[in-house]
Amino acid sequence: MPAAKLQTDAPPWSLELDRARGDFMIYLRIECGLAKSSLEAYARDLRDLLLDLTTARIESPAEIRPSHVLEHVASLSRDRKLASASVARHIATIRVFSRWLLARGLNDQDLGDHIDTPKLWRNLPDVVSPSQMRRLVESANESARAQTHPPLWLRDRAMLELMYASGLRASEVGNALTSDLNLKQKTIRITGKGMKTRQTPMGDHASNWLSRYLKQCRPKLLHPEGLDRGCVFLSRTGRPLERVAVWQIVRRYANLAGLKKVHPHTLRHSFATHLLIGGVNLRIVQQLLGHSDISTTEIYTHIDREHLQEVHASCHPRA
Repeated sequence: MPAAKLQTDAPPWSLELDRARGDFMIYLRIECGLAKSSLEAYARDLRDLLLDLTTARIESPAEIRPSHVLEHVASLSRDRKLASASVARHIATIRVFSRWLLARGLNDQDLGDHIDTPKLWRNLPDVVSPSQMRRLVESANESARAQTHPPLWLRDRAMLELMYASGLRASEVGNALTSDLNLKQKTIRITGKGMKTRQTPMGDHASNWLSRYLKQCRPKLLHPEGLDRGCVFLSRTGRPLERVAVWQIVRRYANLAGLKKVHPHTLRHSFATHLLIGGVNLRIVQQLLGHSDISTTEIYTHIDREHLQEVHASCHPRA
């Protein structure tokens, strides 16, 4: 029985490949400072690559050739039927891994140079109108959770207002600290992907609701053993809200507001889109969202362009 256990736990690829995999993941975690969700995505993509390399009887990083990588990428679409966006993510992982192998002298060429990223048809993000957003945030009120003590609807209202006002990701909501808040200046310091920080305004509504929540609700959620870790938004047990809880709260109030297919990123998408429609410069929206590359932010210009076309068609005398 113990021998069978050891055999089950052994990696399905060679020890040399596994050593490279482990060192690469340490590099991503320590030197690159990637978030847990990003590390998990890299680990999954790398596992798929190593399994295909093992099938091709590759036992060390030095043996990996461009043909092996190209065949792996082709199989993602051909055999696994992955969408182009998923294939592109795998390719991004392979490119980072390839550059790392080259830098460490474990391979003699940058294997990622041989891969063409598939042209992506980028779905426009889901957005809601300003009036729909107002319905969503205002659905968090006393009647929504009148029987709860402390009044959790205050927490939920403050959270929804802040997510829309500052364009927060679900993970950023859970990680926000009370020390990050400056209610006088109406700003919040956000720690986003890759542990990068940004300072973002929150406006009057979010600031006012956060103040009410911090005074009337959060103190009653605190656990005697100090489980809150200084986080702004807490669960009933006094622990920081987890990402899945943020999703559940957003969906709950979206349903109360009669809105479908609304999730935390919908608030972030709507934040960016409404700013662009209001005339805010794309570079500023990039900074507010915490995007490293402006090409990531440019997807919102497609939505803005649709709005401009609608305005032109309805108002221009020759449209």
